[in-house]
Amino acid sequence: MYKAPSNIDDLINQSEENHLYFKLIEQTNKDFALANEPVDIPLDIFPFQFKELVHEKIYKLIQYKFAEYLNLLYIIDVSESEIKKLDGSDLVELAEQVTFLILKREWQKVWFRNRM
Repeated sequence: MYKAPSNIDDLINQSEENHLYFKLIEQTNKDFALANEPVDIPLDIFPFQFKELVHEKIYKLIQYKFAEYLNLLYIIDVSESEIKKLDGSDLVELAEQVTFLILKREWQKVWFRNRM
């Protein structure tokens, strides 16, 4: 049964426990490429590097390419209501929270695709 992760570390642990960590990276790479904002995450990346790479990309998109950031959220299908709940006063913190929402949505896709 799907259990929504409470934070990024929980999400990574779930993906590793279910042997779907590589699929999570593949899905993330795929959706970022669909949004014309490739991240090219290698499959042999360590989890802390994975989340930092995505976080850095999101931070730069918010700061310099906001329209592309919004397009990425649309393509990944991140909940608009969840995004609206976030506090945008600290850009680094906002990027971290958005990174979690993005990876949580990517994890949902991977988990459901591999359980059906």
